[in-house]
Amino acid sequence: MQQNTMGRARVTETTTRLSRMRVIQMLLGVVWLFDGVLQLQPSMFAPSFVTDTLVPTADGNPRPIASAIVAVSRFIEPHIAIWNVSFALVQLLIGLGLLFRRTVRTALAASFVWSILVWILAEGLGGILTGTASPLSGAPGAVLLYILVGLLVWPRPEVSTLAHPRGQVPGDTCPDGGGLPVNGEPQPPSPLLSDGFVGGTGARIVWGVLWVGSAVLLLQPVNMTAGAITRLLLAAKADQPSGYAHLLSEVGAVLAPYSAQLTLLAAAAMVVVGLGVAFGWAVRPLVAVAVAIAVMIWVFPEGLGGILTGSGTDPNTGPLLVLLALYIYWGTWENATTSSSPGAE
Repeated sequence: MQQNTMGRARVTETTTRLSRMRVIQMLLGVVWLFDGVLQLQPSMFAPSFVTDTLVPTADGNPRPIASAIVAVSRFIEPHIAIWNVSFALVQLLIGLGLLFRRTVRTALAASFVWSILVWILAEGLGGILTGTASPLSGAPGAVLLYILVGLLVWPRPEVSTLAHPRGQVPGDTCPDGGGLPVNGEPQPPSPLLSDGFVGGTGARIVWGVLWVGSAVLLLQPVNMTAGAITRLLLAAKADQPSGYAHLLSEVGAVLAPYSAQLTLLAAAAMVVVGLGVAFGWAVRPLVAVAVAIAVMIWVFPEGLGGILTGSGTDPNTGPLLVLLALYIYWGTWENATTSSSPGAE
């Protein structure tokens, strides 16, 4: 009886994790679809998309990376309309693939390849080698976060530790899609989603490295100068709707005298959020703080990723940071709590 109760509890826990991982996969798919739609904006079909958006990412990068960016930009510029349609289709197909269970792995694998190419050749490694990158404006690069989220929600088979009476492997599927019974208890559909590609501990390490690394980027000399935050806000207001542009200007004027202090405060908050979650200290409150930071970054210095300007190619890092926080809240923290609770042994 006790074993059956434990079996039911494990099935319930795993099914919950499965459904929540699917939610994150599908939300990631929606973001990819949104990127594909943004890529179809009229401004993306003009040569200025290459000269004003792609080529400037070469500035400040090591010569091999800068040369590669310039060479690719020159190659696609004469036929930018054709290339742009191709770029949009890739992103739309990745997004659609993430919405269906059978194509999740293929879509994620394709997204990894595409994201690496974009991160190097279109984002210039997020500017992290230029000495001017700031996490307040999108460093270390939005597409790098697509890779991190994708690795965390990579579907991985999970095998139950309960022995099947007939020696069959739990999780093998029945004709109805459910798993073969374990000690008379039905199993959830296979494959089951476990802790992604890197596992629960790996997820916390990834989170810690991302947030602490962002703090290090934020403490670069260029970001500590007077008015650095104001300059980001003024840059973000370009081509924005008038009301939103006015808001960014007003916030920039208010914050101007406190730029260095706010930068230090933001960096300290990022370190606490990163290390706290990595070591399992007050995870839920720190995840809430991380979401608040991500939203503030997205709304103000990132300017909503420029999606209202007609030239934004993606929503930038804000929404992806929220997805990462959702994974930590739903996945890593709950799994740790379950494993340490009475009766989990």
